[in-house]
Amino acid sequence: MPTSFTVVPVEAQGEERAPADRDGQEKEEDEEDDERDRRSGDGIARESSPFIDSAEVDRGNMYEGKNMALFEEEMDSNPMVSSLLNKLANYTNLTQGVVEHEADEDSKRKEVKVPRMGTFIGVYLPCLQNILGVILFLRLTWIVGTAGVLESFIIVFMCCACTMLTAISMSAIATNGVVPAGGSYYMISRSLGPEFGGAVGLCFYLGTTFAGAMYILGTIEILLTYISPSAAIFKAEEVGEETEALLNNMRVYGTCIIVLMAIVVFVGVKYVNKLALVFLACVILSIIAIYAGVIKTAFDPPDFPICLLGNRTLSKRNFDVCAKFTESNNETKTTALWRLFCDSPLLNATCDDYFSLNNVTEIQGIPGIMSGVLADNLWSTYTEKGSIVEKKGQPSVAGSEETKMSGLPYVFTDIMTYFTMLVGIYFPSVTGIMAGSNRSGDLKDAQKSIPTGTILAISTTSFIYLSCIVLFGACIEGVILRDKFGEAVKGNLVVGTLAWPSPWVIVIGSFFSTCGAGLQSLTGAPRLLQAIARDGIVPFIQVFGHGKANGEPTWALLLTAGICEIGILIASLDSVAPILSMFFLMCYMFVNLACAVQTLLRTPNWRPRFKYYHWTLSFLGMSLCLALMFICSWYYALIAMLIAGCIYKYIEYRGAEKEWGDGIRGLSLNAARYALLRVEDGPPHTKNWRPQLLVLLNLDSEQLVKHPRLLSFTSQLKAGKGLTIVGSVLQGIYLDKCTETQKAEENVKALMGVEKTKGFCQIVVSPNFRDGISCLIQSAGLGGMKHNTVLMAWPQSWKQTENRFSWKNFVDTVRETTAAQQALLVAKNIDLFPTNQERFTEGNIDVWWIVHDGGMLMLLPFLLRQHKVWRKCKMRIFTVAQMDDNSIQMKKDLQMFLYHLRLNAEVEVVEMFENDISAFTYEKTLMMEQRSQMLKQMQLSKNEREREAQLIHDRNTASRSAPAVKAAVPEKVQMTWTKEKLVAEKHKNKDSNISGFKDIFNMKPEWGNLNQSNVRRMHTAVKLNGVVLNKSQHAQLVLLNMPGPPKNRKGDENYMEFLEVLTEGLDRVLLVRGSGREVITIYS
Repeated sequence: MPTSFTVVPVEAQGEERAPADRDGQEKEEDEEDDERDRRSGDGIARESSPFIDSAEVDRGNMYEGKNMALFEEEMDSNPMVSSLLNKLANYTNLTQGVVEHEADEDSKRKEVKVPRMGTFIGVYLPCLQNILGVILFLRLTWIVGTAGVLESFIIVFMCCACTMLTAISMSAIATNGVVPAGGSYYMISRSLGPEFGGAVGLCFYLGTTFAGAMYILGTIEILLTYISPSAAIFKAEEVGEETEALLNNMRVYGTCIIVLMAIVVFVGVKYVNKLALVFLACVILSIIAIYAGVIKTAFDPPDFPICLLGNRTLSKRNFDVCAKFTESNNETKTTALWRLFCDSPLLNATCDDYFSLNNVTEIQGIPGIMSGVLADNLWSTYTEKGSIVEKKGQPSVAGSEETKMSGLPYVFTDIMTYFTMLVGIYFPSVTGIMAGSNRSGDLKDAQKSIPTGTILAISTTSFIYLSCIVLFGACIEGVILRDKFGEAVKGNLVVGTLAWPSPWVIVIGSFFSTCGAGLQSLTGAPRLLQAIARDGIVPFIQVFGHGKANGEPTWALLLTAGICEIGILIASLDSVAPILSMFFLMCYMFVNLACAVQTLLRTPNWRPRFKYYHWTLSFLGMSLCLALMFICSWYYALIAMLIAGCIYKYIEYRGAEKEWGDGIRGLSLNAARYALLRVEDGPPHTKNWRPQLLVLLNLDSEQLVKHPRLLSFTSQLKAGKGLTIVGSVLQGIYLDKCTETQKAEENVKALMGVEKTKGFCQIVVSPNFRDGISCLIQSAGLGGMKHNTVLMAWPQSWKQTENRFSWKNFVDTVRETTAAQQALLVAKNIDLFPTNQERFTEGNIDVWWIVHDGGMLMLLPFLLRQHKVWRKCKMRIFTVAQMDDNSIQMKKDLQMFLYHLRLNAEVEVVEMFENDISAFTYEKTLMMEQRSQMLKQMQLSKNEREREAQLIHDRNTASRSAPAVKAAVPEKVQMTWTKEKLVAEKHKNKDSNISGFKDIFNMKPEWGNLNQSNVRRMHTAVKLNGVVLNKSQHAQLVLLNMPGPPKNRKGDENYMEFLEVLTEGLDRVLLVRGSGREVITIYS
């Protein structure tokens, strides 16, 4: 749909100009702000828009005139469209974390260098150079000979299909906005989040580093095997030690070369970049030489004879004449070959049995494309280690099985071969597809060049590899193809024998290309590590983000050289190749995953310019990568996944939090939405019930949490399971309290992190503190994920009226939780509760089960004892017997109940005898009512206070002059007794009744006016408190049924006093009020 813009000039009418001096002052202030903004930058590209917060445009000009006065207060965060477009036009995506090599960090270039690279130079050729390399020249012919043309075709096709699908996914991601340097790391981290990005970024770094080791090993192999074999330091002293000597030479030369290359990269990295085209030219010339040689074989095959003994291939390093003896002047002379198989040069010498029975024949190693040798090379020839390379279909007479062959000049296989191993060795030859995306900052149009150049490069290299497989199989004899080091052709590079005009074209070209590729790896890998380090997501590698003054990653280069040395010490190219295959495959797998996730989520920001992608292709690419990982080497795959998993968990646990708008976050939101819709919006089954907490916190004037131990207790109770919502209320108007709300939320979240409380924070601003608490209780949570339990601290200063969380708020909160059918936990003396670092080595958790309210009292100690703090505490359950029950039978029933609940606890039934109300109870009740009167009195006006005080005085005076009042007969408290105890208690009660009557006659006059309901309640609280103190004074925690508030709201302040008396003298108390439904069951 075409879009057109029309720019219409708007004339400002009645425009007033500000005074010149004010303009000047504003400009000076703006320049200071601009300078401060420039100083605050660290040179790292941020994920936020690069033009929104820039301070390059003069704000004085921005606010000039009155046409936009309506929006001027928002200009800082929402710039005008003209300003936005201007910054967009001047924006360049500079390399992330790396400053230009030639410029120092402090020198800022005033002119923006316009990128001039197109698709061909910027993407196509770099990808070509990285994809074509050491495996093509050193191992492809051997793979074709071992696996056959058909299976080799399958191997190459699978690997090329994998990279093509990955390139499609990468193109979609790379064209979905600007991609700074960092290539695949940047794309994955911004698409899948910092955890995946860091893990896969480090895997990609390790893959690139091991690729450098592989290229260096390839360089040394070419040097010591094909260019200068005499340069070897270690020589094989005995037969069969050639391989070990070669590996030792690789280690020594590899270490020297890696030191040399590291120095080159450290001193003059710009020369490495300038030599890249030279190395690329070597690769292209070598490939052209191969195709030219293939064409030449059609009419003039090169002369590379192979010597066979029977069907066994002979190594021509130690002889020239392929015959047992020669005729010269009618005289038969034995050859060097004879002397290798026989014990003397004489014709009657004792020779090897197989040598005696078979003839020596000579065939052409490169019969040519028209020879029909392709039919012989179609099928695989996998062998064991140490097997002799044999020609199929060649006549042979078997010799004695006991013949020792190790010292004979046969061509032996150096490793055992099988299909999956060849996949692992070949795959590194198709890596390098990220070269274009790594250079996006240097491209004219990155969003056009990256897809076109990368896919074109993969298509070209895939054609080269597939055509080379067919051409090698059609031109070269099978035994030569299986001869890895060219021993049958006098130590020539096998692919070099096919090239025109000379094998040295391939040898020299491959030497320089592998050398250049090694330098490129040592240049690129440290920069990738530097980009990861500067992102700050992996704390322990942040030191590698530093470097020289011009941004060169010195420390990262040292680490890269060290890891590269590990690959050099392995020394075998065939062993190093599968290692880097794992890391690259894992990287490619997550690129495909990133594209699939973004496509399926359909996030609004997912708008790639590259349209030829689909989530099924990305999923297929991801599956193919995973399959190839396990095909190559299942144990290497598991190790690579373990490394990535450990890095992932480390970043998740210790890494810096980053918000990059990644796809995993979007996926989590979608999954959460799906799960919430599926969770029934109702109470769960009893078996699934667990406390989903709403923790009510108090904040001080600095928005800091007053009782941090409440969050400690929360984490001990929850252990990271279930839902936790930490809420608090700020009193005021939200518009005035925005800043304080944010500060409070930050403080609470920080404390939650310290206390390891996993959950959500919710701060509510309300004109009335009471209404805010009510709002939290009603609306916290979402759908089925709502709290079912409220945890709060006991208001220690409830008697002080200036305390905002007064007794009235507390009692109303208790009532609201009951109305909402939610459980309530009140922690008294919360500051005495243990921190998460403390450990109780002994002690008890005492449960006082007075009334049954759903089993919360049973469940909470079990949950607490899962935590390390309470693990060694024993659980004891106390219950109060009733008069008409048998306490012994009651104890047995309770023990059986706990057995069925699968809970281990000591059980004790407490028997409280009936007695009269003590004078202490009356005094407590009197003090409570007087305090209640005083609290009411403080709410009245001054005149009303005086009037009320006079009334109280008159009432007290009248009560003193009145006769003694008969005490109300207290209600009998039903307790549990056995028959014997009941008889014994009757005699006690006679004495107590006598003393009771004495107490009645000794009563103070004020007691007669007391509310008898309050007296009875106080009696229960005092009596029960005495029993609890007697049994549980030294318990680590006491859980107690919390009585409900009175239905008559006039007695709310008395309710607080009852709870105070009930818990008096106890260190740590958790008052528990159930929700009214069963939360624990004996059934499975």
